[in-house]
Amino acid sequence: MQITAPCVVSLSWRLEDAQGQLIDELAEPLEFFFGGDDLFAKVEEAITGQEAGFEASVALDPEHAFGDYDANLVCFEARSLMPENVDVGMQFEGLPEGAATEGMPQDLIYTVTEVYPEHVVLDGNHPLAGVGLRMHLRVRDVREATEEEIEAGSIGEAVFSLVNGTPPGESLH
Repeated sequence: MQITAPCVVSLSWRLEDAQGQLIDELAEPLEFFFGGDDLFAKVEEAITGQEAGFEASVALDPEHAFGDYDANLVCFEARSLMPENVDVGMQFEGLPEGAATEGMPQDLIYTVTEVYPEHVVLDGNHPLAGVGLRMHLRVRDVREATEEEIEAGSIGEAVFSLVNGTPPGESLH
Protein backbone atom coordinates (compact mmCIF):
# COMPACT_ATOMS: atom_id res chain seq x y z
CA MET A 1 0.00 0.00 0.00
CA GLN A 2 1.28 3.45 -0.90
CA ILE A 3 1.42 6.21 1.69
CA THR A 4 -1.41 8.66 0.97
CA ALA A 5 -3.55 10.66 3.37
CA PRO A 6 -5.29 9.44 5.40
CA CYS A 7 -3.44 6.31 6.43
CA VAL A 8 -1.36 4.97 9.30
CA VAL A 9 2.37 4.39 8.93
CA SER A 10 4.67 2.41 11.22
CA LEU A 11 8.08 4.02 11.47
CA SER A 12 11.40 3.37 13.12
CA TRP A 13 14.16 5.97 13.20
CA ARG A 14 17.41 7.33 14.48
CA LEU A 15 17.28 11.02 15.39
CA GLU A 16 20.53 12.97 15.58
CA ASP A 17 21.51 16.59 16.05
CA ALA A 18 23.45 18.46 13.34
CA GLN A 19 26.75 17.13 14.76
CA GLY A 20 25.58 13.52 14.51
CA GLN A 21 25.01 13.04 18.25
CA LEU A 22 22.25 10.53 18.97
CA ILE A 23 19.11 12.11 20.45
CA ASP A 24 16.53 9.35 20.05
CA GLU A 25 16.40 5.89 18.56
CA LEU A 26 13.14 4.16 17.87
CA ALA A 27 14.09 0.56 17.04
CA GLU A 28 10.61 -0.89 17.59
CA PRO A 29 8.23 0.71 15.10
CA LEU A 30 5.48 3.05 16.25
CA GLU A 31 2.34 3.97 14.37
CA PHE A 32 1.61 7.53 13.26
CA PHE A 33 -1.38 9.05 11.50
CA PHE A 34 -0.32 10.31 8.08
CA GLY A 35 -2.22 13.41 7.02
CA GLY A 36 -2.76 14.85 10.51
CA ASP A 37 -0.57 16.26 13.26
CA ASP A 38 1.45 13.18 14.22
CA LEU A 39 4.42 13.80 11.90
CA PHE A 40 6.52 16.80 10.92
CA ALA A 41 5.52 18.15 7.49
CA LYS A 42 9.02 17.44 6.10
CA VAL A 43 8.75 13.80 7.19
CA GLU A 44 5.33 13.46 5.56
CA GLU A 45 6.74 15.06 2.41
CA ALA A 46 9.62 12.55 2.33
CA ILE A 47 7.43 9.45 2.68
CA THR A 48 4.45 10.51 0.53
CA GLY A 49 3.77 7.88 -2.14
CA GLN A 50 6.26 5.41 -0.66
CA GLU A 51 5.66 1.89 0.65
CA ALA A 52 6.83 -0.35 3.50
CA GLY A 53 10.60 -0.78 3.37
CA PHE A 54 11.30 2.79 2.22
CA GLU A 55 14.23 4.47 3.97
CA ALA A 56 15.21 8.13 3.97
CA SER A 57 17.27 10.73 5.79
CA VAL A 58 15.47 14.00 6.44
CA ALA A 59 17.17 17.21 7.55
CA LEU A 60 14.94 19.26 9.85
CA ASP A 61 15.76 22.90 10.53
CA PRO A 62 14.34 24.17 13.84
CA GLU A 63 11.37 25.83 12.11
CA HIS A 64 10.44 22.45 10.60
CA ALA A 65 10.82 20.56 13.88
CA PHE A 66 10.42 21.97 17.40
CA GLY A 67 10.72 25.65 16.51
CA ASP A 68 13.26 28.33 17.31
CA TYR A 69 14.41 28.88 20.87
CA ASP A 70 12.48 31.72 22.57
CA ALA A 71 14.33 33.34 25.49
CA ASN A 72 11.03 34.92 26.57
CA LEU A 73 9.86 31.45 27.70
CA VAL A 74 12.52 31.26 30.44
CA CYS A 75 11.66 32.47 33.94
CA PHE A 76 12.83 32.36 37.57
CA GLU A 77 10.51 31.08 40.29
CA ALA A 78 10.96 30.80 44.03
CA ARG A 79 12.33 27.41 45.03
CA SER A 80 9.76 27.35 47.85
CA LEU A 81 7.01 26.92 45.21
CA MET A 82 8.63 23.75 43.90
CA PRO A 83 8.70 20.22 45.32
CA GLU A 84 11.44 19.72 47.90
CA ASN A 85 13.26 17.26 45.63
CA VAL A 86 13.26 19.62 42.61
CA ASP A 87 16.15 18.80 40.29
CA VAL A 88 17.45 19.75 36.85
CA GLY A 89 15.53 17.95 34.10
CA MET A 90 12.22 17.71 35.97
CA GLN A 91 9.23 18.85 33.95
CA PHE A 92 6.00 20.51 35.07
CA GLU A 93 2.80 21.19 33.20
CA GLY A 94 2.32 24.93 33.56
CA LEU A 95 3.86 27.16 36.21
CA PRO A 96 3.54 26.36 39.92
CA GLU A 97 0.63 27.80 41.89
CA GLY A 98 1.63 31.19 43.26
CA ALA A 99 4.15 31.85 40.48
CA ALA A 100 5.24 35.48 40.40
CA THR A 101 5.94 35.53 36.66
CA GLU A 102 3.16 37.33 34.82
CA GLY A 103 2.44 36.86 31.16
CA MET A 104 4.02 33.43 30.89
CA PRO A 105 1.89 30.83 29.08
CA GLN A 106 0.26 28.31 31.43
CA ASP A 107 -0.25 25.62 28.78
CA LEU A 108 3.43 24.73 28.32
CA ILE A 109 5.61 22.02 29.77
CA TYR A 110 8.33 23.77 31.79
CA THR A 111 11.68 22.09 32.31
CA VAL A 112 13.87 22.88 35.31
CA THR A 113 17.23 23.92 33.84
CA GLU A 114 18.98 25.24 36.98
CA VAL A 115 18.38 24.95 40.72
CA TYR A 116 19.67 27.55 43.20
CA PRO A 117 19.10 27.86 46.98
CA GLU A 118 16.43 30.56 46.54
CA HIS A 119 15.07 30.01 43.02
CA VAL A 120 14.84 27.69 40.04
CA VAL A 121 15.08 28.44 36.33
CA LEU A 122 12.14 27.15 34.30
CA ASP A 123 12.26 26.87 30.52
CA GLY A 124 9.02 26.61 28.52
CA ASN A 125 10.80 25.82 25.26
CA HIS A 126 10.71 22.30 23.91
CA PRO A 127 14.06 20.67 24.86
CA LEU A 128 14.90 20.44 21.14
CA ALA A 129 13.84 24.01 20.25
CA GLY A 130 16.48 25.71 18.16
CA VAL A 131 18.21 22.43 17.27
CA GLY A 132 18.76 21.29 13.71
CA LEU A 133 17.97 17.59 13.40
CA ARG A 134 18.61 14.71 11.04
CA MET A 135 16.12 11.86 11.06
CA HIS A 136 17.08 8.55 9.47
CA LEU A 137 13.75 6.77 9.11
CA ARG A 138 12.34 3.53 7.79
CA VAL A 139 8.75 2.81 6.87
CA ARG A 140 7.92 -0.54 8.45
CA ASP A 141 4.25 -0.81 7.50
CA VAL A 142 1.36 1.13 5.97
CA ARG A 143 -2.31 0.49 6.63
CA GLU A 144 -5.65 2.15 6.13
CA ALA A 145 -6.71 4.47 8.94
CA THR A 146 -9.83 3.57 10.91
CA GLU A 147 -12.78 5.96 11.04
CA GLU A 148 -11.88 6.83 14.64
CA GLU A 149 -8.28 7.65 13.66
CA ILE A 150 -9.46 9.78 10.73
CA GLU A 151 -11.90 11.64 12.96
CA ALA A 152 -9.22 12.25 15.61
CA GLY A 153 -6.56 13.08 13.01
CA SER A 154 -4.04 11.31 15.21
CA ILE A 155 -2.97 7.97 16.65
CA GLY A 156 -1.82 9.68 19.83
CA GLU A 157 1.02 11.86 21.05
CA ALA A 158 4.35 11.16 19.42
CA VAL A 159 7.07 11.07 22.04
CA PHE A 160 10.81 11.58 21.60
CA SER A 161 13.20 10.58 24.38
CA LEU A 162 16.51 12.31 24.89
CA VAL A 163 19.46 9.95 25.09
CA ASN A 164 21.60 12.60 26.82
CA GLY A 165 20.23 15.44 28.91
CA THR A 166 17.02 14.03 30.29
CA PRO A 167 16.81 11.75 33.32
CA PRO A 168 16.01 8.09 32.54
CA GLY A 169 12.32 7.52 32.03
CA GLU A 170 11.65 11.16 31.17
CA SER A 171 10.41 11.95 27.67
CA LEU A 172 9.96 14.90 25.40
CA HIS A 173 6.55 16.21 24.48
